[in-house]
Amino acid sequence: MSRTPANPTPSARDPRPWWRFKMMWLVVGGPLVVVVASFVTLALALKHPDEVIQTADRVEADQAAQAPAMQGRNHAATGGVK
Repeated sequence: MSRTPANPTPSARDPRPWWRFKMMWLVVGGPLVVVVASFVTLALALKHPDEVIQTADRVEADQAAQAPAMQGRNHAATGGVK
């Protein structure tokens, strides 16, 4: 009496093409979905960019916050000469 396994594994002589194996779609399907989703996200980001809202108060606050860094940069660029 010969016994056949319940779940036969695909052999090298299996005549089916590669896309007929369910395991291949499990391995390739996940990354493929992620790549497609990233292109959809990129298209949405390029089509509907966010506005940059900058008021005069914000510009003045940014300049005031960067003043110590600008002084240090200028001091380093001149070699310490005032």
